[in-house]
Amino acid sequence: MSETPRYTEGHPKWHRPRMSTYWWLKRGPYLVFILRELSSLCIAWFVVFTLLLIHAVSQSHDGYNQFLDWCRSPIVLIPNVVALFFVIFHSVTWLNLAPKAMVVRMGGRRVPPVGIVGANYAAWAVISAILAWIVLGA
Repeated sequence: MSETPRYTEGHPKWHRPRMSTYWWLKRGPYLVFILRELSSLCIAWFVVFTLLLIHAVSQSHDGYNQFLDWCRSPIVLIPNVVALFFVIFHSVTWLNLAPKAMVVRMGGRRVPPVGIVGANYAAWAVISAILAWIVLGA
């Protein structure tokens, strides 16, 4: 024999199906979204690393050499390689989202998404080439 439900004050309890903590692993777009959001931690690491590099350059020649020796250690090198992968992943997925975030019109017509993505990648390539030319001292 079932018991009749008792009256409770307040809001009734809604039925919410149990969801796994890792629900986002089941669908590709959700996984990409979560990885892109987590990749911002790698970008933060690169900012900190760059600030440490600037500080080392501002110190003596020995301080800079100590920083370079520290950078060669596996405890720094491996996270930097992983961070580089995630920064590139973040950039690629962000550039691919651009057509969804903005509508560009030229001559009264909407620019197709491929044109916006292509322009973003072209700008990325040009800026990267200019920076490489400056850094490598060509």
